Amino acid sequence: MAEHPIKHDVDVIAPDFTLKDQDGKDIKLSDQKGKRVLLSFHPLAWTLVCTNQMQAIEDNYSIFESLRTLPLGLSVDPVPSKKAWADHHGWKKIRLPSDFWPHGEVAAKFDIFRQKNGFSERANIIVDEKGIITFFKTYPLSQLPDINEIIDVLKRM
Repeated sequence: MAEHPIKHDVDVIAPDFTLKDQDGKDIKLSDQKGKRVLLSFHPLAWTLVCTNQMQAIEDNYSIFESLRTLPLGLSVDPVPSKKAWADHHGWKKIRLPSDFWPHGEVAAKFDIFRQKNGFSERANIIVDEKGIITFFKTYPLSQLPDINEIIDVLKRM
């Protein structure tokens, strides 16, 4: 699918979803109205670039909090795998929703599910306080998204 960054439509209402995070707790996008949400899609847990992508969010979590933004790390991995991954790396702050079943349904709602591969594109999507997509970017699978780019976008909002 995407071999280079693609910017998708913005200024549209984000599709709602409810997923379980690594602790088995529900996270519903529409319940987050009033704050911004970073949906940071990564193809698969336990891979180097995905680990670095989530580590960058964990390392900058206090900045996201100061910018009234809830960062979420979504992938098709099942809840127990995401829990083991978070525990292995000592991540205490980031929530890692599982888009495992129905498999890739949330990624498909955002039109970034790679049917052939069975996982999502690597993508960062920012949803504003009203549930509107204000930033949407995909990246090559091998590319670590620049966390500073996302922080700068949030600072300008």
